[in-house]
Amino acid sequence: MSIETEQAVAGFIATVPTLTRTEDGAARFYTRIGIEHSRQEPDGSWTKLEPTFHDMTAFRRAAEEGFTRFRKGDKFVATGRVHEYTRQKDGEQAEEFIVSRFGHDVARTQYVVHRAPRQSAPEQNAPSRSAGFETQARAPQAARAPQMGM
Repeated sequence: MSIETEQAVAGFIATVPTLTRTEDGAARFYTRIGIEHSRQEPDGSWTKLEPTFHDMTAFRRAAEEGFTRFRKGDKFVATGRVHEYTRQKDGEQAEEFIVSRFGHDVARTQYVVHRAPRQSAPEQNAPSRSAGFETQARAPQAARAPQMGM
């Protein structure tokens, strides 16, 4: 089975996001985004170029959550698709990125994750962990030594 893929974009929220409703009542998130660009020079160095700006839209739950979580200036990563259309006001061709999923860019954002407590699974007739297995306490992630296998 092949991996399903979507288009992706990474950038920053360039304008204050808005939340409106479509004709059928679905939530609609809209903002302008900036995408940073750079060019590699012949000597191997990089030159930062001017960002480009684009429309980004999300619908339904993604719209509501995005409006709650994103502010102007936030760095994000989003998956979705480019939608090309003709603007009604001037008849010009335009495009927008329609989001299916998005979140803060973990490489450029510091944040805290609040996880809901795990719900206990219903009782099942499976062997207990101690049935024939020895368990070992796990060291904290940072304290573990790197492991190599051959």
